[in-house]
Amino acid sequence: MLGRDLCAALAQAGEDRVTAADRAALDVTDASAVRAAVAGHDVVVNCAAYTDVDGAEGEESRAEAVNGHAVGLLADACASSGARLLQLSTDYVLPGASPEPQPEDAPTGPPNAYGRSKLLGERLLAERLPQAGYVVRTAWLYGEHGGNFVATMLRLAAERPSVDVVDDQHGQPTWTLPLARQLIALGRSALRGEAPPGVYHGTSAGRTTWHGLARAVFAEAGLDPARVRPTTTAAFPRPAARPSYSVLAHDRWAEAGVAVQPYWQDSLTLALRQPAFQELVAKARG
Repeated sequence: MLGRDLCAALAQAGEDRVTAADRAALDVTDASAVRAAVAGHDVVVNCAAYTDVDGAEGEESRAEAVNGHAVGLLADACASSGARLLQLSTDYVLPGASPEPQPEDAPTGPPNAYGRSKLLGERLLAERLPQAGYVVRTAWLYGEHGGNFVATMLRLAAERPSVDVVDDQHGQPTWTLPLARQLIALGRSALRGEAPPGVYHGTSAGRTTWHGLARAVFAEAGLDPARVRPTTTAAFPRPAARPSYSVLAHDRWAEAGVAVQPYWQDSLTLALRQPAFQELVAKARG
């Protein structure tokens, strides 16, 4: 989802020397394959991840291999070649219990196995590539390519008279296209020597709940938002614990000379005009 939007944004930005490797082309857990793939590149953006949050509870070693140890391999390869590494991470490395937006230097404390695996990747990057490693934590991603909450809400709108959505988890819905553009800006700033290495928070401005996002999706699609009913996390038990407050602060972007992402609802308005979402909107309207 993010990788495809990143490739599109790179093309729009005039970056014509880009190598895009999917899972078939590159196994990020293979050290020799990673070294060969990284060689000759100035910036590496790692969008690869084990993203099944609930599945990680029973497959933590597998999640660690992709989200943790593979990042160490990429960091080693970048250290050898002189490349900068932009590593995508998650809000789930934080406890998610604070009532205020969490800064980039907030104490970590993952609430689940997925978060622990991503935190391992962050730590290996900091250890092995301290001067050229960039962690970009993001959250609540949606986009045209791949499964995501926004697409699911539109599909359910076509199938059900109403939907129940949790209203006690707070976060920042983040469209992959503005995130991709922000990553490009960070990579360029890093190449100029202007972006300090370390952690950045790559989420939309503002905040809402899953229920608030679902209502906004219905409203933007011309559907009745009252069809979205609030419920609680306890009503939908999941194997992995979810944080109640995943709102991230964006203070470090100013140090890199990079703009923060737009307000989440403004991004949603633009995202739903994209072809894949327009098709889902049309079906939801019947």
